[in-house]
Amino acid sequence: MFLNIYRILMREVKNSTLLFLGLLFCAPLFGLAQNTTSINISGEVLIPLTLTMKDLSSYKALTYTAKDKDGKEHEYKGVALVEVLEKAGVTLGGKLRGENLTKVVLVQAADGYEAVYSLPELDPEFTSNTVLLVAEKDGAPLATGEGPFRLVVPQDKKQARWVREIRSIKVVFVKN
Repeated sequence: MFLNIYRILMREVKNSTLLFLGLLFCAPLFGLAQNTTSINISGEVLIPLTLTMKDLSSYKALTYTAKDKDGKEHEYKGVALVEVLEKAGVTLGGKLRGENLTKVVLVQAADGYEAVYSLPELDPEFTSNTVLLVAEKDGAPLATGEGPFRLVVPQDKKQARWVREIRSIKVVFVKN
């Protein structure tokens, strides 16, 4: 009897291992695995971008210190989101008028969370506020569940638009 139980358990362990390996290798085919090392910048842009950690290092670095919900201070390091948008050819500066004022930036996270920013609240010709696209916290890469990319929005009183695990940034017209 114990030998039969042993054989059944061994067969189940073997089947579970095979199932796990099968899912691991087939996940990309079914969209179950996401590329977590880059962000897509798309929509109403002249040059769609796929931004990697290496690409981020080519921009001027900025830091911001903020408290988390427990009151602990953290230093975030990244780049001004507007610089990334400029590289993608988003309408900014003197051309940001008329119908272009109805464009928004939609930031999407891995878990489906989304936040919206109007172009004027990102453009230095309209505001002195800066939204940061960060990849480091306290001198280290952002932890799993937070990164590899997130937004830090110093002027917001609540951190609801501090999107974690960003996967895409889309510039779109607001439609009525």
